[in-house]
Amino acid sequence: MDVNFQTETKTLVLQLTEEIDHHTTKKIRRIADYEIERYMPRKVVFDFHHVTFMDSAGIGMILGRYKMIKMLGGTLELSHVNQNVHKILEMSGVLKICPIQEYSKTN
Repeated sequence: MDVNFQTETKTLVLQLTEEIDHHTTKKIRRIADYEIERYMPRKVVFDFHHVTFMDSAGIGMILGRYKMIKMLGGTLELSHVNQNVHKILEMSGVLKICPIQEYSKTN
């Protein structure tokens, strides 16, 4: 995962670079929590540009970070979500609370 913090907008961008399943969510969660506590951003963006697969463990990871950033007074957004991941996010209801910044219609 690549991490980028933009000081002028207080935005933390977490670029996910692997499949998001029960094997990888613990690592992603640990890094995301550390970076959120380190920077205290106003907005967190999960960039799904390189993610081809996500299961229910990924949904749990997103919801946990959403609750954390909401308690800190910030917002969580998603970007570069492909069609497969979009379908999972839509069916789970995540899109009702986490908007997509940029949607990629490619698989």
